[in-house]
Amino acid sequence: MSLSGALYNAFSGLRANTRAANVVSTNISNATTESYGRRSLELSPGAAGTSGGVRIDGVGRNVDPVILADRRLSDASHGYGNSLYAFSTRFEAAVGDSDTPGSLISRTLAFENALLTAASNPASTQRLEIVAESADALADKLNVLSDGIQEARETADRTIGMQVDRINDTMRSLERINERVRKAFNSGGDASSLLDERQRLLDGISEIVPLRVVQREQGQISVYTRGGATLLEMSASEIGFTRTAFITPDMGLGTGLSGLTLDGEPIVSTDRGMFAGGDMAAQFEIRDRLAPARQAELDGLASELMQRLDGITADASLVAGDAGLFRDINGGLSAGLNPAAFDPANEVGAAQRIRLNTAQVAPGAGNSWRLRDGMYAGTAGNVGDATLIQAIANALTDIAPPATTAFGTKPTSLTGLFGDFTGSVAGGRVSAENELSFLVSQQTAMKELELNQGVDTDAELQRLMQIEQNYAANAKVMSTVDELMERLLSI
Repeated sequence: MSLSGALYNAFSGLRANTRAANVVSTNISNATTESYGRRSLELSPGAAGTSGGVRIDGVGRNVDPVILADRRLSDASHGYGNSLYAFSTRFEAAVGDSDTPGSLISRTLAFENALLTAASNPASTQRLEIVAESADALADKLNVLSDGIQEARETADRTIGMQVDRINDTMRSLERINERVRKAFNSGGDASSLLDERQRLLDGISEIVPLRVVQREQGQISVYTRGGATLLEMSASEIGFTRTAFITPDMGLGTGLSGLTLDGEPIVSTDRGMFAGGDMAAQFEIRDRLAPARQAELDGLASELMQRLDGITADASLVAGDAGLFRDINGGLSAGLNPAAFDPANEVGAAQRIRLNTAQVAPGAGNSWRLRDGMYAGTAGNVGDATLIQAIANALTDIAPPATTAFGTKPTSLTGLFGDFTGSVAGGRVSAENELSFLVSQQTAMKELELNQGVDTDAELQRLMQIEQNYAANAKVMSTVDELMERLLSI
């Protein structure tokens, strides 16, 4: 080999080692950066007919597309399960259990116990007041839970709107990055930073919807949902959604609530549609199925409570069409110009509208004697007669088929219905928690696999030591060639 050939080999080696050191330092400094793909210097031998040396072909970005795709799917599944679990947990906390002061079942039992205590001494005004207060607290709890359900639906609706905006913004950004990547590939530039940014953008929406990314020519990509919706194909698609500020129990998908559109065309927005499987699907599930199902159960409880107490035959002051201890605030008046009895046909939203019949019995108003003497009695009667109070208590505990359709036809007591509802809410939370536990484990395993493909700082430091040794060897060759040339010139 000639001296000039040896000099060229050493020079190309120095240049490659300098570039390799920069690549290693970049890897180490970005070891904890999300969506960063480990870089490696791509080298090849010098072309045939030259003096040899090493040629820099570029900087490669090392990412396993299969592991990346699986991790994104696990992100979407986790987003779905986490949102359902969060809803179940919040609702269970709102409903409470028998050990929680102010819970639905504790207020039901307090109402029942107050009736039994008052029946043992019907002359006690204090005990009658406690009955009125506990009845009012029970109705208020149903109101609060129903309002909370609608707030959860409104929150889900707002979340869907924000997620739609985020996906649209992301796809427009990806469209621009696609164009910049294409130009970088055509000009031979390094597009690694653009690819990192592209991965970061995709990871940012991977929990919202399951993604399928397809590589195209010149480093570009197309993006689809797992359900088949096209999000990016040359140009970005536009997802449409209309937010609803105020949601009532009678509203549903297509009846006051918006679904999704894709480039102006309506698409299926349920958990079997094109956007199924991610957090957005969970928000639709909450807004359109889970929350309305819980609302229907609350309405059933309120309906059953009003209907059982509307028909107390022991109350001689009650006539057909008059409301009992509880009333529907939208129920209007009966033929006798009293608050009207509950109409089962108006069960939707009953939990929001149930109130204590305060026109006849109001806590602290001095008219709690009507609990003993008749809801519409004009004057107080026999203070020792507990017949009506006991009849109201029996209405809570009597075993009978529910008048509402929300709980089937199995005979049960009203107190039993409240207990079953509380148990159902707790069971729903446990089921969601078990599902989430599996999804968290799955996502953690996929992230660990992805991290194994990332930057290993120990390996990078070892590589840096090798680069230093290679650099020193090439520098030694150059100094040796320089000495030889000086000797030749001095002869």
